[in-house]
Amino acid sequence: MDGMTIAGLARAGGVGVETVRYYQRRGLLDVPVRGLDAGARRYGDEDVRRLRFIRSAQAAGFTLDEIAGLIRMDAAEDRKPAHALAVSRIAALDAKIAELTQARDGLVRLAQRCSGGAPGPCPILSAFEPGA
Repeated sequence: MDGMTIAGLARAGGVGVETVRYYQRRGLLDVPVRGLDAGARRYGDEDVRRLRFIRSAQAAGFTLDEIAGLIRMDAAEDRKPAHALAVSRIAALDAKIAELTQARDGLVRLAQRCSGGAPGPCPILSAFEPGA
């Protein structure tokens, strides 16, 4: 993949060109120098790997600031803080899963009450009214 343009990098990473530029402004991706002929900047395999890492880390719930920290830790081969950050993210994900499970269980109960065919307003609708 050596020698691809920013559009090729964006395509390879599954993002838009403006996203690549934003990551560059944030210092998450390097901005390569222009070629000898002052043409387009060229990106290689390492740039694709970094872009895919950023996207995967975001999907795991890391913020861009945390991702920047992970990149710095990787460069310094500093595992201890990276591990601590990962454990913290796992705890946050576990809390979010518990919250979503509770919301799902509540909605299942409401849906069961709504399907009973009893007269009156649907309990799902009234459950989301202010003060309910």
